[in-house]
Amino acid sequence: MAYYGKCIKAVIEQLSKFRPEKDSPEQFLEAESLVLQTLSPLKRAFILEVLSGCLEYQKLLKIVVDAFYVRDGQFCLWADYSLFEVICYLATFQLEELGFQLFCEIIKSQPPDKMRKFLRFFFNPLHLCSWIKDEWSLVYETAHVKENWIDPLMRWQPEIQELINELEAVSANRAHLTKAKAKVTEPKEFKLTAPRPRAIPVPEPVPVMAKPRPIPQSTYQLPKEQQLLEMTKRYNRWKAEELLLKANLEELRCAMPRSRGEPPKQGSKKKLRFQVLPRIRRTPKLTFYRPDNVPVKLNAAAILREGALYQRQVEKELQRVDKLVDGAGDFSEFLEWQKKMQAKDQEEQLAVEECRRLQGKLSHEEAILARQNLVQENKQKAEQKKKETAELMQQHAERRLQEEKSLKELVEQVIEAQKNVKVAQMKLLKGRRQAAQEVIEESRGLLERRAQEAKEQQRQRYVLSSQLRAMEMRPTRKGKLVDLTQIPGYGLEGEMSIVELRERLALLKETQQRTQEEKRDQIIQGKRARSQELQDTVERISLCRVAMGRAAALRWEEKKGAAAARGSQDERVLELRRRIAEKAAERHGKAAALRVSAPRAARPKPRAQLEAQHWLELEQSRERRLQAVQREGPARRLEAA
Repeated sequence: MAYYGKCIKAVIEQLSKFRPEKDSPEQFLEAESLVLQTLSPLKRAFILEVLSGCLEYQKLLKIVVDAFYVRDGQFCLWADYSLFEVICYLATFQLEELGFQLFCEIIKSQPPDKMRKFLRFFFNPLHLCSWIKDEWSLVYETAHVKENWIDPLMRWQPEIQELINELEAVSANRAHLTKAKAKVTEPKEFKLTAPRPRAIPVPEPVPVMAKPRPIPQSTYQLPKEQQLLEMTKRYNRWKAEELLLKANLEELRCAMPRSRGEPPKQGSKKKLRFQVLPRIRRTPKLTFYRPDNVPVKLNAAAILREGALYQRQVEKELQRVDKLVDGAGDFSEFLEWQKKMQAKDQEEQLAVEECRRLQGKLSHEEAILARQNLVQENKQKAEQKKKETAELMQQHAERRLQEEKSLKELVEQVIEAQKNVKVAQMKLLKGRRQAAQEVIEESRGLLERRAQEAKEQQRQRYVLSSQLRAMEMRPTRKGKLVDLTQIPGYGLEGEMSIVELRERLALLKETQQRTQEEKRDQIIQGKRARSQELQDTVERISLCRVAMGRAAALRWEEKKGAAAARGSQDERVLELRRRIAEKAAERHGKAAALRVSAPRAARPKPRAQLEAQHWLELEQSRERRLQAVQREGPARRLEAA
């Protein structure tokens, strides 16, 4: 027994080293045969034969062992996985060759509890004829599986059952030898007096929550970079408007060539008005926000695009000057009419926006009144609901008493029924044992019928497997001599040896490097020329921005002064304000009445402060929007010009 135990232990150690994703079975067996040369020939042959068989039928063995760990071997160690694979292989493929006596010695050399569990699971007729047969049929043909493996296992059922009984007896003897448990102390019931009624616990203090950190003001402010960009935009607009103003003041000097003392003509009244502009010349200094020279980086496409835009504007301005020199008319009257109409439209738009704002405030007041009415209705409903719940609780208490009485009767009936259950269970166990005995007798008869056929087929399979192993172990020549200077001689055009091919590839690589250097020099020269062109374009763009910004700034100041003098006196706005005042007075009256009747239902003071702050912020946002609309006016006129 010790001899076979060592052999099985050696097989388990070698099988646990095998990794199917990295090692191949042939190379693994060759390496292990070199390692086992120190052992005796019989022991070495037995180990290699069992190891090769386990590797060959690893799929079949893995199906059985995995199912064993899921069903009956839940408390077995995973370190014994290879042991169960070896036992499964010996029972399925080597039981005829080894003989039952030798197989029993191998089984007894291993732990009896593990062997008893695995053999009982594997040689169960229900398992062999159902799912094991189906799973193996997915790998091999069904007829082959049934004739060569399942039927022989069924024939060995009686002997294996006797072996399992012996293993159970061994494990039972070991259990009796264990130390007897100490006598458990039986506790006795204490004679205690009736407990005192529990006192009402002192309420725990309410924990004070830590004051949360306030939200930083930077969350509600624009980023610094965006503010700097806005200031830069205003500064550039001021410069452009100043340059455009100078151009408008000096554009008629070249359009009216005349002597110094000659009086103006009748048709040149409009041009004369543009020459004498004391109001524009005497305007006070404009206030601008000068940025801190924040650089804004532009790419090449943006620079060229902006340069082309200013170039087109300069060309249009020159064409307009040429037309004026030739005697073309001016459209200043149309511009004045356009300004008046735009101002009128803007006033109408502001009146509409004010109406919308007041309508929103009016709807807010109406919503507060509706909420107050809803609070009164909810109070009445709550009182009615309390009365209904009191009635329902009384009915529920009566119903609960009736249910407790019925439950007591049901418990008495269940206790009587449990006494009859034990008698029925004993009858059921006897019937199951008789059925199991009949199944075992039938399976034993089937095993004896096909034992002889399986022996002959097993011998033939052993002969074929030995011949295949001998053919696989035959040495083969793997190396081949190659001459790198020899031409293959396949008869193709342009055939050459590997040495010639390498020389040609080296020459081709040198020519490619030479062409790449030439292209690199051309690209560098093109980049230098383009950078110089971009620098010139940037200088022209900066000059145009200064001129256009100054002219636009003057127009913006004029528009801001005119908009500040206006006031909205629309009838719709006055009517909405009157209605809002009436609703607010009505709301305050109802709130005072609610405060007198139920002071807890009134809204707290912080809520009123938040509401007032909300309306203040809404009015401020409307004012900022109005100022933004006023600022967009000069920019639109600049684009029209």
